[in-house]
Amino acid sequence: MLKHKIAIVNSSSFGKIFPKHTDRLKALGEVDYFRFEQTVSGKELAAALQGYDMIIASVTPFFNQEFFEYKDDLKLISRHGIGYNNVDLAAAKAHGTIVALVPALVERDAVAGNNITNLLNVMRKTSQAQQRVKEDKWEDRAQFIGHTLYNKIVGVIGLGNTGSCVAETVRNGFRCRVLAYDPYRSRAEIEQFGAEKVDFNTVLTQSDVLCLCANLTEENYHFIGKAEVAKMKNNVYISNSARGALISEEAIVEGLSSGKIAGFATDVLEVEPGRSDHPYLAFDNVVVTPHTSAYTMECLEAMGEKCVEDCENVSLRKLPVRSVQAESSWIKGGG
Repeated sequence: MLKHKIAIVNSSSFGKIFPKHTDRLKALGEVDYFRFEQTVSGKELAAALQGYDMIIASVTPFFNQEFFEYKDDLKLISRHGIGYNNVDLAAAKAHGTIVALVPALVERDAVAGNNITNLLNVMRKTSQAQQRVKEDKWEDRAQFIGHTLYNKIVGVIGLGNTGSCVAETVRNGFRCRVLAYDPYRSRAEIEQFGAEKVDFNTVLTQSDVLCLCANLTEENYHFIGKAEVAKMKNNVYISNSARGALISEEAIVEGLSSGKIAGFATDVLEVEPGRSDHPYLAFDNVVVTPHTSAYTMECLEAMGEKCVEDCENVSLRKLPVRSVQAESSWIKGGG
């Protein structure tokens, strides 16, 4: 077995919660941790990672065409997650780099659970109420009368693994009527999760609550903008556990300022990490968590296991499971 150099890039959890994962990687070669800003250029990123032939990568930075143009041998990018919008698959293919993902089912329950948890927090004003208790202001409790999720009309945008779990949970657990927008799912597929297939305009105009669970693509970048917010019901609640760039932050801020949006919960931002001066944080009816939807012990253990297996398989010249870019001369039988 050849010795490799493995870079853990921008992951705040890999190997730290479960050291056994790092120990297994060390059996393959050298393991180092790196932290980069989301905006780092591809050339600079490639220079910093010269000599590393395997990368375990978080949601940032972006491994774009420029990165691959300047990068030396790179056998694998193993995403510590289920998305790959920060990897240019065409450039990876041209470079002979395998790109592998965590199977979506690994994160399904954790991410769906956090979408609903954050939603309930903002609807019931839980964080605000707890803060008053810490300030010894228990008597202010009448200021924190919220809304129930039970029996609401919930719109789910994106009925993949996470969205389908959200739909099932609010339908079966909270007796909600669920409207689902997903142009890639058939009516039969959507109905098996207890939801109704509707068009985009219907999900915007009819929902009391919107849960964003869609993948980020070039086509849906900022697909929730000012025009879309204007179509929503007054006092709508929105929860986003997918990608920050699905929505225009300016549109959300405007909706919160006008009162159109009753509450907003998000685990993701367009630019991460977020800072204390982010405009969302000026509002009491907003809950922001630091991209922790997958942060359950069960989920992180399974995610780490998958990334380690990816590295072990590639070291043996075997193709990892869930390889979205699978062409490489490194794999047995490859060209």
